This record gives sequence, C-alpha cells and structure tokens, in this order.
Amino acid sequence: MALFVSRRAALLGAATALSLPAVRTARAQQTFEWVAGSVGGGWYTMAAGLSSLIAEENPELRIRVVPGGGLANSTRVNNNQSNMGWGIDTFTAAAAKGEDPYNQRHENLRSLGTGYSPTEHNLVRAVGQGPEDMRGILTQRGLKIACPQRSSTDEMTLQRILRFLGTSPDQIRAGGGRYLNGSYADIAAAYADGQVDYLYAALAKPAAILTEIGQGRRASRLVGFPDDVRKHLIDTFAYAEGVLPAATYPTLQDRDLMVTTMDSVILVHSSVPEEVAYRITRTLIRNRGQRLVSIHASMGAWNPAVSWRYNGVPLHPGAARAFREAGVMPAA
Repeated sequence: MALFVSRRAALLGAATALSLPAVRTARAQQTFEWVAGSVGGGWYTMAAGLSSLIAEENPELRIRVVPGGGLANSTRVNNNQSNMGWGIDTFTAAAAKGEDPYNQRHENLRSLGTGYSPTEHNLVRAVGQGPEDMRGILTQRGLKIACPQRSSTDEMTLQRILRFLGTSPDQIRAGGGRYLNGSYADIAAAYADGQVDYLYAALAKPAAILTEIGQGRRASRLVGFPDDVRKHLIDTFAYAEGVLPAATYPTLQDRDLMVTTMDSVILVHSSVPEEVAYRITRTLIRNRGQRLVSIHASMGAWNPAVSWRYNGVPLHPGAARAFREAGVMPAA
C-alpha cells in the first residue's frame, strides 16, 4: 500500500511539474491596446485584422483595438494611454517636435516603420448642387459639408485648406452653411440623406464609404485638388501628393485625379518591450503581400525595405532588429 501511495504521489508530482510551464505560458500572455481610427474606417479595419494576425503567430500577445483619431493618437501613445496606435507621417513628425498642432514635444514615441497604408484625401460633391472645383466649392456661400470629428487628421487638413482659401468653419456657419463633424458612418449617412452636399475624408483606397456612395442613389463625383492647394500643403506641412487612378471609384470619377496624400505609421510607446516590438514587426514582414492585402487592399504597397527609413520619430529597437534580420536594413 505504501509503495502504491508513493508511486501515485510521484506520478501526481510529475504531472504537476509538467503542467507548470503551461501555467507560466498562460500567465505570460501580454495585452496591449492599439488606438486606431473611427469604427468603420480603414484604420480600424486594418488594426483589427493585424491584431488577429499577430495573435495567430504570437499566442502570448493579445492586442485590443480601440477607436481613435490621427491627431490625438500620437498624444495618446506618447502618454502611454494606449501602448500603440496608428499615426500619420506628417503629424507624427510634428508631434515629436512639439510643432503645430501640438504644444509640447512627444519624446516617448517610437515607430515600427511607415508606408503601411498610403492615404488619399477625398472631396465628394453631389452632382448639380453647385460649383464643381475645390476652390469654388469651399468658398461658396451656404456651403454644406461634412467631415470626420475634430482631432482627426482629415478635419485638421480641411481646416488648413479652408484657411489657405480665406475661409473657415466659423465663416461657413456664419454664411448660412453647415460644417458637420461625425464618425465616418455618420457623415456618410448625412451625405446620403442630403443633410450636406459635400463630404471630405482622408481614407486609404478602396474606402468602403466612398464605394457605398458610388453605389448609392445620389449622383456624386470626386473632386481633384488644385495645384496651388497641393503645393501649399506640401511646402507648409510636409504632405505628399499622388494620383487617384480613374478605375479606383468608377462611378465617382471618369479620369485620374491629382490629390493630396499622407501615409500611416505604426507608433508604440518607448516602454514597449524590445521582444514585443520585434515579434510584431517580424510578423508584419513575414506576411507582406497577399496576406496583408487580404486585410486591406491599401496594405499591398507596404515595402519593409523602405518602411524603416521613416525618421519622424525614432525606430523602436525591436523593430530595427526585425528589419535587420529580414536583410532590408543595414547592420548597426
């Protein structure tokens, strides 16, 4: 009997010992928060898809996606309210330097590279409702326009264009017009319902709300950005420019359009462990191409060999390790 008990105890002890690593692995799971964009927008969709991909290859990492906005995300990550988030290249660089629209240097920002999702700025007009060119549209009396919420890069950019053209949201309202802010879903609904005749949004192609507008009952067209507006945004605020091919939204355009563009950066707080940043970046590099395209078509343009070169904020050491391991970044 004693021998039986001893053997039973030994077996239980071995089973317990074998189970300990599993217990430790479960306890070692880390949760991080990714601040994205508005629900329904491209950033939110991409962050959700990437978080699933990262967890698939790294079971010890769990990423929770929350809504955010391009302007506020840099500050939120810098203050470690969210461990990571989407940022816009030009605004992230401004945040790091403490330049307009930020009033202090954001010194805790690090990046996992850029180029993840080239983003076009889009102005949509309802056919037959007034001027057809950007200058005429935005300076007309009684203008009714919708754009994303304040604290978004979309809205800040629209304000910069309005200022360049000699007007503002307050002047629009004072002239009997409407300047409506809301989520992407809200402004798309307001446009479809005729509450506004124009819609401004910065979205990576193909943007769901633009595709839906193109398929809707209201005849609509996209508006190109004039040379002087694009030049002003490039020279003054370091935006970029690009071509929106005619085939992008066939029902909204019949030719290529010149537009203002930006690009997306993945930001992390400086306290994110090197191993975590390394594993996340390694997963992205491994899955470049079709797997990223399956999450969002705009991510097909991502090139690791270029991504690490972004110098708006320092590259996280973990990301640098992953890029070097992939052979796209020179040794230190």
